[in-house]
Amino acid sequence: MIIGDRLREMRKEKKLSQGDVEKRTGLLRCYVSRVENGHTVPAIETLEKMARALEVPLYQLFYDGEEPPVLPNLLKRKSSDESVWSSSGKDARFLSKLRRLLSKTGEQDGKLLLHMAQKMAHR
Repeated sequence: MIIGDRLREMRKEKKLSQGDVEKRTGLLRCYVSRVENGHTVPAIETLEKMARALEVPLYQLFYDGEEPPVLPNLLKRKSSDESVWSSSGKDARFLSKLRRLLSKTGEQDGKLLLHMAQKMAHR
């Protein structure tokens, strides 16, 4: 969904002109037009102004209907009772040793290691 299309649709449902939105938000009408036509992407603060002008909650700019859609069952975080990686045992010793060795590396070597790790992570 393109946010500009959604804003135009909601503005027309409320029977408001771009000039009305300009008066309610303080944004220039030409800016409102640029957003609605997809020529610019508004900041979240601007979207908040638009939502207030349209008298709708901010989430309705992103979802159809009265309520936001139900989110799928996302991965649940481990509770504090469950162990996390590197909090104990072999992993903790490895991380401690890695920290110690990295603190001894020079700036150039550290940058090289970071660059290599980033390249490996992207694969």
